[in-house]
Amino acid sequence: MATENDIVLVYFEDRPLTFARIESILPDSKPDWYHVELLMLQMPLQLVSWILRGAYINGDTFTMNGKKMRLERVEKPKLSSPHDETRENADTDKPGGARPPRAKVISLKDLKGRSG
Repeated sequence: MATENDIVLVYFEDRPLTFARIESILPDSKPDWYHVELLMLQMPLQLVSWILRGAYINGDTFTMNGKKMRLERVEKPKLSSPHDETRENADTDKPGGARPPRAKVISLKDLKGRSG
């Protein structure tokens, strides 16, 4: 189930519409219904409050004004897999497998001083 601070992709009529962050999920007076506050991550930022069933927060399709809507929790992408890191380190463990030389850093401040 998506929870507070999760990023969700909002679908409108089976098409991705926008990303939103769940700000809060508070119970409604009806069982299994919730007040969900979403920060729509678009310009301009907009805060909306929807009353949704728990199943809708979990990704089931629902309707608003007769239009199909759906929330899909977005998983954070991984920077790299452990396999990639192991392979990268393996190159330095081999005899003669030294790391490639580091690139030279050029100071933009020094370059500016030379041109003026």
